[in-house]
Amino acid sequence: MGADEQQAVVTATLMETEAAEAAEAVRRLVDANEPALTALATRLRANPPARIVTCARGSSDHAASYGKYLIETFIGIPVASAAPSVASVFAAPVAPGSALCIAISQSGRSPDLLATVRAHQEAGAHVVAFVNDESSPLALLADTLIGLKAGPERSVAATKSYITALAAFVALVSEWARDDALAAALTRLPEQLEAARTLDWSDAVTALRDATNLFVIGRGYSFGIAQEAALKFKETCGLHAEAFSAAEVRHGPMAIVGQGFPVLAFATSDPAGDSVREAAAEFAERGARLCVADAKGGGSLPALTDHPAIEPILMVQSFYHMANALSLARGHDPDRPLYLKKVTETR
Repeated sequence: MGADEQQAVVTATLMETEAAEAAEAVRRLVDANEPALTALATRLRANPPARIVTCARGSSDHAASYGKYLIETFIGIPVASAAPSVASVFAAPVAPGSALCIAISQSGRSPDLLATVRAHQEAGAHVVAFVNDESSPLALLADTLIGLKAGPERSVAATKSYITALAAFVALVSEWARDDALAAALTRLPEQLEAARTLDWSDAVTALRDATNLFVIGRGYSFGIAQEAALKFKETCGLHAEAFSAAEVRHGPMAIVGQGFPVLAFATSDPAGDSVREAAAEFAERGARLCVADAKGGGSLPALTDHPAIEPILMVQSFYHMANALSLARGHDPDRPLYLKKVTETR
């Protein structure tokens, strides 16, 4: 068996295989949900909600962070993240009013998420579910169901369901805002995802193989991707990672960044990416061990340039391929992280 064949055997994990299916999953998502998204966007333009609340945990909550920036920059309505314990532990009522509740979940079965959605729905919110399991309790509860169409996801580490959740936000916002440039970027997204999967991020595997802690930096559209990357480092690589905005990291956390401290940065081609590049440059002056995905070029990790709103989706696709390889290099099984299971039914 040749070296290439050996590498193919080593990396053929469920995580790697499922992440590779993201492009086709996005195509299914867009094709299947076009009528529902058009109807929802028409409703929202006619009756804009006074408030928007997202409800999610884990990777889905990181998708919600991405959606927050997308909605606030294209639509202008503030978006808040619901604290599920308010409903599930404290049983506190939600004040009535014109609201949109967007719930994001792979399984659609966590009791605290369902309790939160019911509380907002009873207060008058229109509930939109971005959910992969379309037979789940969340799907049945939703006023508008957007099936993520990721297909079965057997690896504990979510990959394609996370990417389709990001794409669902792009699809909703491009239709709601009637933004042709964002809609065109969504059309290109599957092909771009296929290209992003082939980019060589092996330098990051080398840099992080022996790491014990690191920061993951993003800003704006890339912040939710930084959060997701930090989670994946922990759950698949046994590597402690914290995600920060390039602005927030300057308020204290950057004090521990010194010689050899690892930092992974996601820099988009817009002004938010400039902020990430500035933080990375400052860390470089301190001798930090930098891995930078820069959509403007010049970073140590290759990244594709496109609409700034979808560049982070492309970066996370490249990241998943690297995280899978890093997990294996560190002696872990990315499909079966210790102490974790696919569906976490928090209450």
